[in-house]
Parts: sequence; structure tokens; C-alpha cells
Amino acid sequence: MDNAQALQRAQIYRFLSEAFLYPREDWTMDIPLVNEIASRLNWPEARLDIPPLALEDLQAAHRFAFGAAGSLCYETEYGLPHEYRQSQELADLGGFYRAFGFQMGGSTRERPDHLAVELEFMSVLALKEALACENGSDDHAEICVDAARKFVQDHLGRWFELFRQSLALTAGDSPFARLAEYATAFLKADAARLGAVWQQPDRSAVAATPFDADFSCATDCPLQPGLINPSAIPEA
Repeated sequence: MDNAQALQRAQIYRFLSEAFLYPREDWTMDIPLVNEIASRLNWPEARLDIPPLALEDLQAAHRFAFGAAGSLCYETEYGLPHEYRQSQELADLGGFYRAFGFQMGGSTRERPDHLAVELEFMSVLALKEALACENGSDDHAEICVDAARKFVQDHLGRWFELFRQSLALTAGDSPFARLAEYATAFLKADAARLGAVWQQPDRSAVAATPFDADFSCATDCPLQPGLINPSAIPEA
């Protein structure tokens, strides 16, 4: 167990979690620090290269990337066999969160399967691992590592590659598409460290989860369901 490495991973996961949300601050200013932290992890394949942007430009880029395709950000929109499976996956996520005292709330509220929430949970696990190492509790640290391994394998590692591919099609020149590329490289490196299976499915071979109005804004939103469904994204 490595206390310093756990803290460094926690910092990057937290950065990624906040960066994928609608920008309230210019996170591009933090990129040099993020790259410095990643270099200490000796993961050279994970390097973020995005030029500084004004906050209003970053906000516009987020609206372009995720506005009409907001469902891209939710795990259970990708490849589940039926809409009832969504509730099962959400319950599994809730079980992970409750087990480690991770509570959703605050000024920004999202579904449990939003990528920012899942990334923040990984940050929390890394922080708890670091605290356990600091206190000399190897057993508690191993519990955190095991949970991170299972969470990546059952959740982030199952769908993040599909998210990256979809965002590359909808917003290939966007800073958020570059951010997704970086996040994928970082997650793959962490999955390898954890010994977790990282799935690399091709988007064209994965059907979208069947549409369910209970998990969407369909009853109030003027957009047609297909426009907020990954299957509606045009092929390259």
C-alpha cells in the first residue's frame, strides 16, 4: 500500500469528476498541476493536453458536447438488455456508495450513474485507502482497494470506453472529447494497477438501453427520445 500514490490518484479522480460537470470555474488552469501529479504516478500514457480557455468558452464547449446528448454521461444508457436492468444497476451503485458512506447531495445533484458521480466515488475510495495507510490499517486499505477493483470492473470499466467513442463522434474537437481521452488513459492505467478487467467494446456493436420515460425528461422535454439516446448519434 502506498499512501502518497493513493492521495495522488484521489486528486486526479476528483479533478476529472468536477471537470465533466458544467463548468463554474476554469479547470484548464489546473492542467499543469494534474500532469505533474500524473507524472509522479509514472503513468506517462495519461497526459492532458488542452490549451487554456476562457470560462465562457469552456461553458459553451460543455453545452455543445452534452446539451442535446446529455444521456451520454449515464452508465445505464449503454447496452443494458432491458429498461428494468437500469434499476438493478442503480441499486448496485447505491450499495457501493452506502457501504463507504458516500452520500449524494449538495448544490449539484445527479443520478448515481452519472460519470462525475462514479469518478468522485473513486476519489473517495482512494482517500479512504490513503487514510487507512496513514493509520497503519492494512486491512482497511485492502478493503478500499478491493472495492475500487470491483467498481471499475463492474461499472466504469464496462462503459467508459463507449462514452469516449460517443463523445468523439459528437464533439471530436471539443476540450471535453480530449478530457475523455485523458480520463480513459488514466482509468485504464488504474484498472491495470488494480487488476480489474477493462472492457473495450466497439460502439457500433452495442445497442442502446431500451428507452424508459422514468429515467429521462421525455414527458417534459421538447426533444424526441432518439435525440437523447446514444443509438441516435450519427456514425462517423
